[in-house]
Amino acid sequence: MRWYAVDKRRLPWRAENGEPADPYRVWLSEIMLQQTTVAAVKPYFDAFTRKWPDVDALAAAEEAEVMRAWAGLGYYARARNLIACAREIAAHGGAFPAEEAALRRLPGIGGYTAAAVAAIAFGQRAVVVDGNVERVVARLFAVAQPLPGAKPRLRELADSLTPDQGAGDFAQAMMDLGATICTPRSPACGRCPLADHCAAWAEERPELYPVKAKKAAKPRREWIAYWLERDGRVLLVRRPNRGLLGGMLALPTDPPADVVWQEAGAVEHVFTHFVLTMRVMCGAGDAQAGGEWWPVTDVEQAGLPTVFAKAARRALAWRAEPRRQAA
Repeated sequence: MRWYAVDKRRLPWRAENGEPADPYRVWLSEIMLQQTTVAAVKPYFDAFTRKWPDVDALAAAEEAEVMRAWAGLGYYARARNLIACAREIAAHGGAFPAEEAALRRLPGIGGYTAAAVAAIAFGQRAVVVDGNVERVVARLFAVAQPLPGAKPRLRELADSLTPDQGAGDFAQAMMDLGATICTPRSPACGRCPLADHCAAWAEERPELYPVKAKKAAKPRREWIAYWLERDGRVLLVRRPNRGLLGGMLALPTDPPADVVWQEAGAVEHVFTHFVLTMRVMCGAGDAQAGGEWWPVTDVEQAGLPTVFAKAARRALAWRAEPRRQAA
């Protein structure tokens, strides 16, 4: 805690100078940070809080606008749950519940996020365990059991360390320690405030922890994206709310017209559980089904998910090739 008081990271969602934490900013940051890095989240967080400075403003936002602002952060079910959670809180007076159990009943808030909001925003004693905390605890106690099976044990050990007072600062200190000193590779053990107590450091092999089970190779899938152009506009469609990239604006993945299609190449994108190769087919004509005709010159502003943004760039590059211009 003394180390954290001096060396903590300055992050836009953290309270400074003794000010109370804002539950909205804590919650929003924790949802954004799931499976995403701090560096990637900062510009999104800044844009969101400028546009929607509190939970009531977010609750009143158009869902499509929020999804567009989220584009590029990935794991799009988080954005849909974000809107649902904001609207539920706004409907009950606009105040977040302080208790961990009540937070868990809200849309999109699981065990980790509930604990983080309860501890950081409300000062409740809650055990906050993210990947950084798991790594610190696994090394501190030299836990030999591999992940993910070791997760319950690591949580028990984190619980044994969590103080009754200041649990929010303690949780953030552990996160910062894992992010800046107890890093996955080349940890800076010589600067660590816990080095004298660390079993992995005593063994002189901190990088062995946490032990991880061997990962199976990710399966591969193949999709086709269709770039249909008409009068300087490209057809975009809204994906179904349920399923991968649900609710997002995207290129069609079924042929939207009976035209001559030409292959423009392919792009690859790695999801959590599989690798996707997306072939890009280009054509010109009118659509047989509904959608939005978006100016080709502004397609980068459409808020496409990353894999479809890659496909759009591939189509644009194909259009710009000299032989296309000659044709």
